[in-house]
Order: sequence, then C-alpha cells, then structure tokens
Amino acid sequence: MQIYKVGGAVRDKLLKRKVVDHDYVVVGATVDEMLAQGFTPVGKDFPVFLHPDTHEEYALARTERKTGKGYHGFSFHADKNVTLEEDLIRRDLTINAIAEDEQGNLYDPYHGVQDIKDRILRHVSPSFVEDPLRVLRVARFAARYADYGFTIADETMAMMQCLVEHDEMEALVAERVWQEVEKALTDQHPRVFFEVLRQCGALARLFPEVDRLFGVPQSKQWHPEIDTGIHTMMVLEQAERLSDKATVRFAALVHDLGKGTTPRTQWPKHIAHEARGVPLVEQLCQRLKVPNEFRALALLVTEFHLNYHRIEELKPSTIVDLLSRLDAFRRPQRFEQFLLACEADSRGRSGYEDLPDDKTRLFRTFFQAAAQVSPKAIVEQGYKGPEIAEQFRLKRIAAVRQVRQQKQQ
Repeated sequence: MQIYKVGGAVRDKLLKRKVVDHDYVVVGATVDEMLAQGFTPVGKDFPVFLHPDTHEEYALARTERKTGKGYHGFSFHADKNVTLEEDLIRRDLTINAIAEDEQGNLYDPYHGVQDIKDRILRHVSPSFVEDPLRVLRVARFAARYADYGFTIADETMAMMQCLVEHDEMEALVAERVWQEVEKALTDQHPRVFFEVLRQCGALARLFPEVDRLFGVPQSKQWHPEIDTGIHTMMVLEQAERLSDKATVRFAALVHDLGKGTTPRTQWPKHIAHEARGVPLVEQLCQRLKVPNEFRALALLVTEFHLNYHRIEELKPSTIVDLLSRLDAFRRPQRFEQFLLACEADSRGRSGYEDLPDDKTRLFRTFFQAAAQVSPKAIVEQGYKGPEIAEQFRLKRIAAVRQVRQQKQQ
C-alpha cells in the first residue's frame, strides 16, 4: 500500500497558497485492506474512505471509462493493480495531476509543475472532453488564480468549446452546475468565471439570460461603457470589492436581466426593465435550483435597484414603504446586502468605479431613523388593531422627514 497526497493540497503548496483540504490516493490496496485499518467507506460510485483519526478523504487509485452523457456518464474501476499514473491521467488539469508521497517527493508524469511555473491551465489528456463539468471547473480555476496570472491553454479552450458545441452542457444536472457557480462566486474574481464561460460558449447554454445582455446598448449619459453585458461584468467586479458574500455577487450578476428583453425600437432606453427582470430571475433560479437566500436578495435588487439610485428624490412615505417592501426592519442584514449590491451597480460604470456613492450612507440613515420608532409608545396612546400599524407607519415617515430636513439645512 502506497499513499500519496494529490490535487489541491499539492497544487496550492507549490503556489505558496494556503492549503484548505487534503486529499489522498491509495495505490496497491483493496477495500478489505482499508476496512481492516479502520477506514470508513463513504464513496457511492467508487471506493472513498475517511481516515479513522483525521477524517480526511482517501480514495483507492482508479481508472474511468465514458459510458454516457454528462457528469454521471462514467464507469469506474478500482483495484490494487491500478497505478498512480493511471489514476492521475483521469484528472482534469495538469496542475491537479501532481502527487506527493509521504517523504515529500513529487510525482509529476503530466508536467503540472512546469504548467504552474508557466501559469497555464492545461488539460491532462484527450479524455478531458468526456466530462462537461470540466468546463465549469476550468472557468472556476481561471477565476481563483487570476491574480497569479494563469491563462487557459488554447488547446484546452478548444476542447471546452467542443463540449459546448456537442450539447454536453445540457447533460449536467442543475445541482452540480449551481455547486460550481456558488464556489466561483466565493472566489476572488467571479467575473473571470463568467467571462471564460462566455468565451467558450457555455454562458449561452447555462445562463442565456445573462449572455443576451452582451451587445445591448444603454444610454451613454448614464453608462459610458454602453454595452449592458460589459456593465454587468463591471457591476460583478465592484461587488467583489464591496462584499465577500456570494449572495451579493449573484444579485449583482442578475440585477439587469430585464434589459435583455427590451425591444430594439426602445434602445438605448430600458423602460420598466426592473419589472421585466423579475420573472427572468425567477426562471433562472428555478432552472438551476438556486437556494432561497440567493433568490430572495436577487429579486429585491432586480425590482428595486432604481429606487436606490433615486433615494434623494423619493418622498419620505415612499422611502418608508420601500423599507417595508424590502423587509428591512425584520431582516437588516439582508437589507445591508441589498445596499451593497445596489452600490456595486452604481460603481459598475466606466469612470464611476472609485467615485464616492452617498446613496448607501443616506439609505442607512433613513433606515436607522425609521427603525428607532417604538411601537410601545403607540400602544400606550390607546391605538388598537389596524390603527397601530398605520400610526407606526406615520411616525416612521415623520422620522425620515425630520432627517431629510436636517440634511437640507
């Protein structure tokens, strides 16, 4: 039995990056031998075990064969005769196909170390085209290691395009797609992830609502970048700067989907794009089985982001009613995420990236004033039933009005 550390732990160590997870491959062992040493089996499709003490994953070396479409269209073979090289060749990228033994010696049959030095994301073998999930994984690695200067090898990009053209992306189950998307949204540069998907054609297959934004013009007065797709990527980049929350970044990505359905005769105006965007966000979230937390914030930002931009023009009553529609008083943390996504929208325009945006601060001030109104005093004044809610609203409106008057003095 020989045990090797593989995958991300080896790759990130070579990049001098913090190692989060350790995975191991076991060569020359059987299932019975692993069980005899106290390992706990957890793999459904192939033999994977948890170490009895560290609970880290140990997988028996295996080979795989394509048997059908999609991520699950594979059969696996694992026994003690499978070699380390045979196990490594089934991996996606050369930088993930490096192994390290217990003495620290590296085994690099597919030249992943050199590709790390050259900052290249390159497929290991022609079998890359057998698994459409690898398109998403390469895009995610491109996003994660953008700061290191990694680029995708031309021949690997060609294989990604081939997978898209042969309709393999449609064979991916929604849960697996979303899993990769959510990971990308938590990385440093999710914008790169979606740009790579667009480059290989996968964005149109998985996120058609986002893909159709490219080439749609906006008013140059408010959007010097003009192109709605470019604006969306700029907004996502600003969301990266403002928040590490994947929910905020997802809301930034989908906030303008309605502009993709504006009739050409109305360009570059996009009247009522917020309302048209809501069902598109619903459609996307349903198709990819997006969690409710992401969906709820995305819908709020889509529907109300123009109210954020017009906060200085809104009447106090409209502001209080908007805060109620946003459920800000019961969910202040989500309200804060709403503000960050809207601020990213404001900054995600050519020339506006580093300009101060007072709207977030102003919105917070109005919210804090309205939130300080106590229902207890209203009840003590003798109001009952529906009267309490109406008086509560009126006092909140008065509190917002007072703050606005103080700022205007």
